[in-house]
Amino acid sequence: MSGNNQKNVLVTGAAGFIGTHVVRELQKTQDEYNIVALDDLSGGFIENIPQGVTFIQGSVSDANLITELFTKYKFEYVYHLGAYAAEGLSHFIRRFNYTNNLIGSINLINEAVKVGTKCFVFTSSIAVYGAIEPPMTEEKTPHPEDPYGISKLAVELDLMAAHSMFGLNYVIFRPHNVYGEYQNLSDPYRNVIGIFMKQIFEGQPMTIFGDGEQQRAFSYVGDIVPLIVQSPTIPKAQNNVFNVGADKPYTVNELAKKVAFALGKPDHPTVHLPPRNEVGIAYSDHSKAKSVFGDSPHTSLDEGLGKMASWAKNVTIRPLKPFTAIEVGKNMPPSWLKYLDDD
Repeated sequence: MSGNNQKNVLVTGAAGFIGTHVVRELQKTQDEYNIVALDDLSGGFIENIPQGVTFIQGSVSDANLITELFTKYKFEYVYHLGAYAAEGLSHFIRRFNYTNNLIGSINLINEAVKVGTKCFVFTSSIAVYGAIEPPMTEEKTPHPEDPYGISKLAVELDLMAAHSMFGLNYVIFRPHNVYGEYQNLSDPYRNVIGIFMKQIFEGQPMTIFGDGEQQRAFSYVGDIVPLIVQSPTIPKAQNNVFNVGADKPYTVNELAKKVAFALGKPDHPTVHLPPRNEVGIAYSDHSKAKSVFGDSPHTSLDEGLGKMASWAKNVTIRPLKPFTAIEVGKNMPPSWLKYLDDD
């Protein structure tokens, strides 16, 4: 349990990429928070958990475990980052996607309502918007095009319903294309910058789906995590949805050149694969977040890639960990099907 004046807070997905950054940001005010870190280690790593937090290995889809934790700790704040965030792969793992990303979130919301949690912070995704005209703004009607985005939007709607029915306060963030230190470099389905870096380290060409003219605004993790952490303490943030991330979009072709340069391999080759089903141009407007949180740090893509490259050069590249429980193999990109053949 916590000390007399500490707030019990839960961070799900705490051993994963953004989750470990949230835990470390919370630790900067160590006397204020007693941090419970939950992760099933399916995509995160135990060594990402810093000392001084209570680590629980388990899944948000385990309803009994979630009930036990909320009963014991009566969490004041919940930071829910636990999800399998493979947008493209979600078409082929629909049951897993909805069980882990949607039902798991509902388990948390149920218990937060029961114990009177003061604020539930949820990291949604730009994926909820689908292919609407960019820049995406919070006022536009979402139209997700993949099961991952659908599950994120469903959780958003459930939080709004829980607020209306039970008074559960929430803050929803829609980050996009986040990169930085502690990203899993061995995930073949997501985090294109990590994929590029691993391919460069291993002397393989960087693989680009389609013509590479897809546009994304790649967002450095250190720019968005402070907003997530402080949001429960900002009254104007309560019961609102915010886009967070970088403003300037780049093509994947441009990104590949910048990643290669950051790793000191400016002439590293690329290879183009058949296109996959994905939104062509996606980036967000962040005026609403700026109006509530003020001007936040803005790390340029070159600077952020430099920071990530310095970190990546000093970590052990883990063996590839493909997702083997594919539910639907039809229309899967051939470059992903090969992982099943190799298993």
